[in-house]
Amino acid sequence: MTDKKQHIALLFGGDSSEHDVSKRSAHNIFDAMDKDKYDVSLFLVTKDGFILDDASSHRVFAGEAEEDVVAEVVPKLDREQPLAPILNLDSTKKIDAFFPIIHGNLGEDGTIQGLLRLLQKPYVGSGVQASALAYDKDFTKKILTATGVRNTNYVLVTPGNVTDWDYAKISQKLDSKILFVKPSRQGSSIGIHRVENEAEYEAGMQDALRYDTKILVEEAIEGPEEVEISILGNEQPEASKIGAIKVPAGDAFYTYDNKFVDASAVQFTIPVELPQPVSEEITRMALRAYQALELKGMARIDFLVSKDFTPYLGEINTLPGFTNISLYPQLWEATGISYTELIDRLIELAKDEFKRQTAILHDFKPLQAKDQKKVYKAK
Repeated sequence: MTDKKQHIALLFGGDSSEHDVSKRSAHNIFDAMDKDKYDVSLFLVTKDGFILDDASSHRVFAGEAEEDVVAEVVPKLDREQPLAPILNLDSTKKIDAFFPIIHGNLGEDGTIQGLLRLLQKPYVGSGVQASALAYDKDFTKKILTATGVRNTNYVLVTPGNVTDWDYAKISQKLDSKILFVKPSRQGSSIGIHRVENEAEYEAGMQDALRYDTKILVEEAIEGPEEVEISILGNEQPEASKIGAIKVPAGDAFYTYDNKFVDASAVQFTIPVELPQPVSEEITRMALRAYQALELKGMARIDFLVSKDFTPYLGEINTLPGFTNISLYPQLWEATGISYTELIDRLIELAKDEFKRQTAILHDFKPLQAKDQKKVYKAK
């Protein structure tokens, strides 16, 4: 590596329900980055989808109210300009790589990845297709099932078939009195409901449909323990040790409030003691899923382990949290990779994947004038 610092652009915020979570993640990543190696520019994506310039983003980082900064900066943008939402990316020059840490909508669904690909710059994390597939729990589960990775059975409910599925019908089909209703394309337990009767099911479905048009209704696993594993790498990924989460006895699952509002009653065990065959199976399943979905850079993969120690893959997060209680960096620290080294590794992986992608040919044979005339005549 040369003595020249790399210029990294940290993208955070977004218009999803995880906007504030992303801001916390960005703070921790920024603090962990080796400033002897990197110059870091900040780009906050507002709740309305406008990217703030570096100086304005630093103001929010420093503690100014985001609403006040946005009210001052965004009205100055020419909204009739088609590129208005992203024009502020031009407020700094010669970016070597982007580090998007926008959780949920626009960040993990392939949208920001498509923009960064058009900008022809390396970026941390998975590509457009892999991000989109992993963000959609329905598509993810289809690929997992086809690949032989155990996951929970479910029924897909949409506005078009919602009248065909009531609680009794789904409960019978899945052979489970306890069901989980969850939007297919959301994160951080947003819109998820544990239901045991028709009234709870209808209320849960009504709420879930506020967040997505695809709703998964999943079977419940008996006496589950929720465990998580971190993955790092591109074509040859590696897995961390496994950690466990135990929520308060009165909570049905790991809720948004448990994660980000008040985690004081949540117990984390890092690493968790599991029978060796179970730990090995979880690791194999996680790596198989990561490669089947062609994920890159990083992912946190969540599992449910039943009372008889059968693991089920629950969810894949391609841009996992980096908050103070987030398990992705904690699991790597327990495995022997420090927070700062983890950031270095992720940036190098982004550059490696960019080199691999740019080496792929997308050439074509141009038509000669006479060939074009033939095409026109054929039409």
